[in-house]
Amino acid sequence: MRKLLISVVTILMLCCLARPAAATMSCTNSFSNMQFGSIDVLAGTAIYTSGVGTISCTGATPNATYQFCVSVRAGPDAVGNQRNMISGSNLLPFNLYWNSADTYPYGNYPNNYLGGGEPVTVQANGSGVVYVSGTAYYGVIPSGQQSVVPGSYTEYMAQVSSQIIQYGSLYGAGSCPIGAYSSEFAFYVYATVIPNCNISTIGGLTFPTSSVLTSNVDTTGSISVQCTNTTPYSIGLDNGAHASGSQRRMYSAATGAYISYNLYTDPSYTDAWTATTSTTSCTAGASTCVLGTGTGMTQPAVTVYGRVPLQTTPLVGAYTDSVVVTVTY
Repeated sequence: MRKLLISVVTILMLCCLARPAAATMSCTNSFSNMQFGSIDVLAGTAIYTSGVGTISCTGATPNATYQFCVSVRAGPDAVGNQRNMISGSNLLPFNLYWNSADTYPYGNYPNNYLGGGEPVTVQANGSGVVYVSGTAYYGVIPSGQQSVVPGSYTEYMAQVSSQIIQYGSLYGAGSCPIGAYSSEFAFYVYATVIPNCNISTIGGLTFPTSSVLTSNVDTTGSISVQCTNTTPYSIGLDNGAHASGSQRRMYSAATGAYISYNLYTDPSYTDAWTATTSTTSCTAGASTCVLGTGTGMTQPAVTVYGRVPLQTTPLVGAYTDSVVVTVTY
């Protein structure tokens, strides 16, 4: 009986010695702050960036192999499982991934890992130091964020769980069981959504062909604008390339002659378009420009009313002008 008892104790001692002596091991870890920088959301496409994580441990069993797993909580401004940066009361969604293909999102332990789609494994040196440096993590602002309001957005990723990093002896691919050690850390995610406007379409004005200018010749064109949400803007038109004072004119290089015309903001042809420098008012007076506030989406097309008034008919030819459209925001 005594020999059998000694044999069992020996087996148990070999099992325990196979694991690293963890009682004195101490680890610290960090993620670099994630910077998306200044971004334009109007394109509606996804925006990408990355950061790096570092783990450092002392007191490990010399030359033993260790495994590290990272879990990143959703953050204080998350809505359900959707992470968000915040600016005032406005939210900017983002996601964090542990692979560069952005297919495996970080979640709560033990489902997500630091590095390569599997837990990181590393061997302690002869002095019991374990060091993992420069392991990448990836951030994505998903597509379809045109309606986000411009501003400076931040999320403080404060980790509150004691199971943020787990480490112990090697447990095998895809496995991150709860271990005896843990380390908490925090980092920030930043982005600045810039105000912006795009002139997405301009329908040129083509006047009907005329033999003589003995009566008004009218036509219409259109301008479409897309501006960031809540951004005030104005649309103004200059007097064209061939104006005489404030009188717009079309020119024919073949004849050297001009045709006077004008552009109006209203279908009654009373309020002429002008250039403007204010986002909230028309510089030359009410109704001489078009004012609006962006939603992030393309606004309904603005009609431009064109008229060639009664005048002496010049030589036969094609007459053109180039007008600059300015969106001030």
